[in-house]
Amino acid sequence: MATKLDPNSTAAEQIAALSELLRRHEYEYYVLDCPTISDAEYDTLMNELKALEAAHPELLSPESPTQRVGGRPAEGFLKVPHSRSMLSLDNAYNEEELRDWDRRVHELAGTLPVKYVAELKLDGLSLALHYEITPDGEGRLLRGLTRGDGQIGEDVTTNVRTIRSIPLTLSAEKLKQAGLQGQSIEIRGEIVMPLASFRKANEEREQAGLAPAANPRNFAAGTLRTLDTKVVASRRLDFYAYFLLLNGEYNPAGQHATLETLTHLGFRVNPHRDTFTNVDQILAFLAKVEETREELGYEIDGVVIKVDSQTTQLRLGYTGRAPRWAIAYKFTARAGITQVRTITVTVGRTGKLSPLATLVPVVIGGTTVVRAGLFNEDEVARLNVRGGSWVKVERGGDVIPKIAEVIVDAEHPEGEDIFQMPANCPVCGTPVQHTEGEVDSYCVNVDCPARLAQSLMYFSHRGVMNIEGLGEALAIQLLESGLVKSIADLYTLTEERLLTLERMGKKSAQAVLKQIENSKQAGLARLLMGLGIRMVGERTAELLAGEFGSIEAIEAASLEDLERVQEVGPKVAASVHEFFSIDKNRELIQRLAELGLKMTAEKKQRTTQLAGLTFVLTGTFPTLSREEAKEKIEAAGGKVSGSVSKKTNYVVAGEEAGSKLGKAQDLGVPVIDEAKLLELLAATEPDEDSGSI
Repeated sequence: MATKLDPNSTAAEQIAALSELLRRHEYEYYVLDCPTISDAEYDTLMNELKALEAAHPELLSPESPTQRVGGRPAEGFLKVPHSRSMLSLDNAYNEEELRDWDRRVHELAGTLPVKYVAELKLDGLSLALHYEITPDGEGRLLRGLTRGDGQIGEDVTTNVRTIRSIPLTLSAEKLKQAGLQGQSIEIRGEIVMPLASFRKANEEREQAGLAPAANPRNFAAGTLRTLDTKVVASRRLDFYAYFLLLNGEYNPAGQHATLETLTHLGFRVNPHRDTFTNVDQILAFLAKVEETREELGYEIDGVVIKVDSQTTQLRLGYTGRAPRWAIAYKFTARAGITQVRTITVTVGRTGKLSPLATLVPVVIGGTTVVRAGLFNEDEVARLNVRGGSWVKVERGGDVIPKIAEVIVDAEHPEGEDIFQMPANCPVCGTPVQHTEGEVDSYCVNVDCPARLAQSLMYFSHRGVMNIEGLGEALAIQLLESGLVKSIADLYTLTEERLLTLERMGKKSAQAVLKQIENSKQAGLARLLMGLGIRMVGERTAELLAGEFGSIEAIEAASLEDLERVQEVGPKVAASVHEFFSIDKNRELIQRLAELGLKMTAEKKQRTTQLAGLTFVLTGTFPTLSREEAKEKIEAAGGKVSGSVSKKTNYVVAGEEAGSKLGKAQDLGVPVIDEAKLLELLAATEPDEDSGSI
């Protein structure tokens, strides 16, 4: 079908008319799900535009509908800080938890209005879209960022441009109508893979001899980080918008108005939403959604409920990781019946041996499940699961498959292959250690190949040694190539060696080596985390580093010395002591020291006058952050708890104190403010020459 263009119009006018027409048809097809022309007619229009642009390359615009599939990142994706943290949400799993959240909202809101907006919780990955306003008032897609760690995301703009439900431009007229001229605009939402696209992609993978992808969410995440934009475009991802940020702040008009504005601007906004004034109405909505979720055509795992008014949102505020004004109601797990083929054993980062059931494939809620975790030997025995057993499998939290029960009846006979935990590591053959009184067994070989792959990724993690660029793909390449057989081998890598790896460019090699070199100064606490010592996370590592000051002192410490460290109990002390008693682990530490890693920390001065006292912190303090107050109390020998009980000695309450204040008053626990806390702390400050204990 040829388009009727004015024969007297210029090439620029014809290109503008075709572009506008194609954008309208894309909006009807990808956003409204209501196409008004056939695919063949759409392709004809696109080809006409391509021909005109080819004849007049000087008129080609980056925002043209022909330019959605374009360039590719040179060597990976750039890391970019978010304008505002992308926080996670707290969860509710039943009516009682939802009502409890509603009660807390009303308590904190006081006399402010409370109205809720409920939206589907799409099972995808979060995305932030930034638009710049051009001199003519139009919004132009500037950048698309993944959630990342919530603070820093990856710039996936080239791939985002291929997603047809994401507008490359925002109409100047619509921005004006919405009163958004001259403002910094950021749209946040969810990338999802429709089930039809997922099934089609899996069919193509199987035809190519590849294993099918496990679920749409993971496949969508992997697709968005693919370096080939044509592959991204072919997988037909969708974007649903749910937040509008103006100059870095949430839209002051409220959540309901935000969704209407996003729809007005041309974004796809999920139609399954409504406003409510009480929990009973929300529960009815939840029941309706759960009944019809299989008809949606995409995965969801619950419903998100948000307080509508921004004024009320600001009053409610945030916890350390989530807004108090929103909650995700998670649906109960979906289940299926299948048979266990075999039970194998995997080895984790800390050496823990975990039984894993390989299943006859079963589809549960649109996802093909082929494996289920069994956690430990005791869980296998409790369930009496065997090779050949028929089992009920649930997707816990709608994501992680687990065996809920074994089914034995006339149609499902009992399995025959009784499971036994191996005496030796199934990967490296090292004798397995099993601590008396614990359910888990461990491979203690720090260089076990099964441990090493995961250890490298954990070691390089941002919160540990922070070796940016050393992800799963590179870790596997380093191991398979033989360049790395131990964590210490990371620090012997050279540019020449890295360039022997597939898809490794000179700039990437130099960047990774710089990150590895910088990690030498990460310090003792992070190194202790990176070594993969069982039960030693960030908090314990910091306590050990602050108490002993050097890795040599920790290595030489007795069990009793370790147990004297605040918050380090007998089990943690035994784990640390056991780690440093193994020759291969001590050899690794010696190598790391010789390679220049910093293995010392400043010893913290401590007093004991608050020893035995338990504090609970609530609200916002005038001068101290909650973390600073916690550190000061612990440095003075006190303990900080997250909940109020009869054993609590003091509740320290600041502005907008939560329900903990009310509980303290009910129990008769003394309540003090920051000033009184500082008085107590002032009496415990050590003398300058007192040293540390």
